[in-house]
Amino acid sequence: MGKNMSVRRLDLGYFIRPASETGGPQPRIEPVLAYLVQHDHGLILFDTGIADADPETEAHYRPRRRHLQDALSEAGLALDDISLVANCHLHFDHCGGNPLLGGRPILVQDVELATARNGNYTFDELINFPAASYEELAGEAEVWPGVWIVPTPGHTQGHQSLVLRQGDGTVVLAGQAHDFASHFASDQLARQAALHGVEQPLPAYQPWLERLTDFDPRRVLFAHDCSVWEPSQNF
Repeated sequence: MGKNMSVRRLDLGYFIRPASETGGPQPRIEPVLAYLVQHDHGLILFDTGIADADPETEAHYRPRRRHLQDALSEAGLALDDISLVANCHLHFDHCGGNPLLGGRPILVQDVELATARNGNYTFDELINFPAASYEELAGEAEVWPGVWIVPTPGHTQGHQSLVLRQGDGTVVLAGQAHDFASHFASDQLARQAALHGVEQPLPAYQPWLERLTDFDPRRVLFAHDCSVWEPSQNF
């Protein structure tokens, strides 16, 4: 267990999801959040912000970026301080800063990298850039003591989350495994209802939720929601 870990959230801007994607009459503004993990072995950066996009994508999402260098500087850090990069997935709003971190290992699920390299998924320059150094994973792995990568497919087939087993409880950096903390809470309740033998129909939830629950998370943080999930007294 990595007892000497700390987590810091980085604000890397926002984008405006159009009403055509929200399921409602209004557009929705979503933050773009990255996370710094200070560990005895070094500094992990989970997600790297919004890349520059083509005019069509810019018009569709109207992103407002906060440069990664500026966010790190506010935290008293620089790009050279990053030891390891992990992206929950490789869409342009999660790996935009990766080309600034050439030479640093980037942890990615093999299926995610293969999908990105097949095209029509993200912007090629975010994947194939000078000194890109990928460490491909085929499932779950403890990458540093107390630091686990756990596959959480759904938003993309190769989506992954970062689990930090700290001395004062486990923190899950869930990325976009759920869009909102409230969705994660709903799935946790659905799981509890199923365990309590409540009759169907019940809401479905992703099978990997069982694995995340095995880690007994005390906090779950997200890529597009500033809210933090914490367990109720009954969990």
